[in-house]
Amino acid sequence: MSTDSYISPLSERYSSKEMQHIFSQDMKFTTWRRLWIALAETEKELGLSSNGRPVITDEMIEEMKAHVDDINYDVAKEREKQVRHDVMSHVYAYGVQCPKAAGIIHLGATSCYVGDNTDIIIMREGLRLVKKKLVNVICILADFAKKYKDVPTLAFTHFQPAQPTTVGKRATLWINEFMIDLEDIDYVTGTLKLLGCKGTTGTQASFKELFDNDKEKLDKIDGMIAAKMGFDSCYPVSGQTYSRKIDTRVLNVLAGIAASAHKMSNDIRLLQHLKEVEEPFEKNQIGSSAMAYKRNPMRSERIASLSRYVMIDALNPAITSATQWFERTLDDSANKRLSVAEGFLALDGILDLCINVTNGLVVNEKVIERHIRSELPFMVTENIMMDAVKAGGNRQQLHESIRQLSMEAGAHVKRDGADNDLLDLIAASDDFNLSREELESYMVPADYTGRSAEQVEDYLAGHVAPVLEENKELLGVEADIRV
Repeated sequence: MSTDSYISPLSERYSSKEMQHIFSQDMKFTTWRRLWIALAETEKELGLSSNGRPVITDEMIEEMKAHVDDINYDVAKEREKQVRHDVMSHVYAYGVQCPKAAGIIHLGATSCYVGDNTDIIIMREGLRLVKKKLVNVICILADFAKKYKDVPTLAFTHFQPAQPTTVGKRATLWINEFMIDLEDIDYVTGTLKLLGCKGTTGTQASFKELFDNDKEKLDKIDGMIAAKMGFDSCYPVSGQTYSRKIDTRVLNVLAGIAASAHKMSNDIRLLQHLKEVEEPFEKNQIGSSAMAYKRNPMRSERIASLSRYVMIDALNPAITSATQWFERTLDDSANKRLSVAEGFLALDGILDLCINVTNGLVVNEKVIERHIRSELPFMVTENIMMDAVKAGGNRQQLHESIRQLSMEAGAHVKRDGADNDLLDLIAASDDFNLSREELESYMVPADYTGRSAEQVEDYLAGHVAPVLEENKELLGVEADIRV
């Protein structure tokens, strides 16, 4: 490994080998060659001929197929130094390996035929891997939610203690956001189309010339290429490039997943501060260079950190799309090479972290119970008041009495650092006629979690399980976290 030049942390530290391969040079240039073969096959099948003789032969195509994977990078690199054009350099290099086919490689096409169609193919492959990992995150969280569906915990609004929920119900909130993201992935992936082969300004002028303005043949070119490359169709109209709005749509999906991951990771970080729920911590892991006792939520923090990068990265294709001139400009190219690839690589790292963290969450039920019991006396007061009214008390007087006693108990907690003694204060009050033992019967956290457990069961069975069943072939991913 080189240590004297910059290495992207996305490849060195965060993203998987699988995602790195999708955005590799091998993937890019072998796809270029497969597209050149698809073009040649299409032109041959449509009967491209000159003076009654076929322009493209089976022998040429077989020669091209024989050299799809053994790319002569050295030849292409030297050629690009001379011509300053990456596509023409690889056309030349391919021709060196395929002397019989050299004259027909890239026939009628412009650079974006290989460049743009490859970008679409690569983004689709990237989305498929993202979906695979996202489905696994949802599955892990579903198991977690089911396991803890009826474990009461403090719920928070404004990060202030509110009505109780359950640990499992809170997890369904994370799942729900990822489920929305999964719908977006399916929609965007399912609507991706190839650019096809429309020429320099999208008019198919070169093919009109090649096929002597044969409309029937011209109408078939895009569909035949699309089918050979595993797509249903091509975009019906374009300039030289596919609309850069497509990149915007794709990266917005990635940004949406990043936002969901960020929200979950923030919740976990806050819960780890409360010592209620913790991310996995390995036996020899060090939490701090100075404070040996610390157990920092560093993986959840990394999820948040990378997620912010992906969310901001989505601005790149949006601005690029907005500033394209007429049928094409080239100020998109350098930006696309960075923003699209790095968006996918960063999100890949995020999802691996999500798989790792959710698969090893530690739930400290005794801490959760202690916290909820410390706040529960405030939350049970409405039930106490209602029962006292049914026993003949005055609702307004009882409300005022509870308000005053709650303020007194709150002061004991916040000013004096004492335990919550609200139930003792109520028991000592003549307004309620309830003993301390009778008041203790109200202190059952599960009585105040509403339909949480039932909601978890219904949501998992009715919404999550069918999706997991539909995508069961994607399950079983294990994340490799390198740092």
